[in-house]
Amino acid sequence: MTYATIKLEHEGVLAILTLNRPEKMNSLSDQLLAEFRAAMDECEHDPEVRAMIVTGSGKAFSAGFDISPREKPRTSVQDWRDHAKDGNETWLRVWRSRLPVVAAVNGYCLGGGLELALQCDIIIASETASFGLPEVVVASLPGAGGVPNLLRAIPRAVAMHMLLTGERITALRALDVGLASAVYPARSFAADLSALAGRIAGNGPLAIQMVKMLAQQSASMGPVQAMQLTELAWGLLRDTEDRDEGRRAFAEKRQPIYAGR
Repeated sequence: MTYATIKLEHEGVLAILTLNRPEKMNSLSDQLLAEFRAAMDECEHDPEVRAMIVTGSGKAFSAGFDISPREKPRTSVQDWRDHAKDGNETWLRVWRSRLPVVAAVNGYCLGGGLELALQCDIIIASETASFGLPEVVVASLPGAGGVPNLLRAIPRAVAMHMLLTGERITALRALDVGLASAVYPARSFAADLSALAGRIAGNGPLAIQMVKMLAQQSASMGPVQAMQLTELAWGLLRDTEDRDEGRRAFAEKRQPIYAGR
């Protein structure tokens, strides 16, 4: 399928979704959001894909929602509800994905761009990256889950400082507070990112999907419920072909060959 604002590429079992409006700092238009959801669906239904990378072209991951003048202005409450529904459905599509999703942040990651990155499983940053939710500066607020998701991701004091001032933080500060899990040099960012995503995709695909499910579902559970869910998940994986292959490969000191069964 051909997209105008999204570039979809494959590197083996990796799918790379690039936000592709560099002239607009990859700002999130209605068209881009629709095409992003379609590209995600394409990856979800491809049995060869085991992990996804979301990144941006040019100097930004994304500078946020497109607030430029529109040919068809939103003049009614319903117009804004439809827009919010499109945005929220996009973020939930990432959160619900059965596949691990890595946000590869190169350059500006602001507003809706950071809200998108926060839905991914891991945020990896180039040393050139910066992060922020500047909505209060223009008398607005992060409307796609930015407030609660940032508060979950980093210490409350740091999150509130960012939210109330609209200030950006650097890649190294993001690493320090736990927003990003790694920062790579700009010159080797693509190679380092590919190596990390390759390690994720090279693990047992059913196990990776189950770990992601457990991480999401157990976050709001008590310890007993979380342990029960873990036992059920372990039981489902116990007799899979992949688990047998993993144990054999470990004993034989070779790389496993997983089939997703």
